[in-house]
Amino acid sequence: MTCQECGERPATLHFTKIINGEKTEIHICEKCAKEKGEAEPGTNHFSIHNLLSGLLNFETPIGDSPAQSFYKQQQTNCPKCGISYQQFTKIGRFGCSVCYKTFADKLDPILKKVHGGNTAHTGKVPTRAGAAIQIERKVQNLRSKMKEYIELEEFEKAAETRDIIRSLEQRTSWEGGE
Repeated sequence: MTCQECGERPATLHFTKIINGEKTEIHICEKCAKEKGEAEPGTNHFSIHNLLSGLLNFETPIGDSPAQSFYKQQQTNCPKCGISYQQFTKIGRFGCSVCYKTFADKLDPILKKVHGGNTAHTGKVPTRAGAAIQIERKVQNLRSKMKEYIELEEFEKAAETRDIIRSLEQRTSWEGGE
């Protein structure tokens, strides 16, 4: 497949955009990608900004409106490096490790979209102790779900969840889990 931009070199980069259900595919060579700014100069890596720009800019206000001036007043900066969330969306990377904590509330929905709802790393489970660890994780998830039910005042669901937790904990104690 040849590059759709220059028509000379083989296409090595393939982009797929889906906007409002319409799929568009672009096939370009590495040289054209660098010229268009799709790859970071001096490296063989893509710009994270271009990869995540649609996800990162969903909060960015458009135009000169009262909402924009309010947004600028409420804008938070990292206390260590001073970068703002708006600067992060333009650059595509944070300035320091404190940025992750500073902008955590804005990153959580983005990470949920990117990783299919998972925002915590669970890792692989060893085969020997796998069952006990999986039950332990399930109990942790059920406990957080039970807290949500209590906050929402859905006490029947909370009680059902509590009973499931108890049965799982009893099962692990019978199998030598604790």
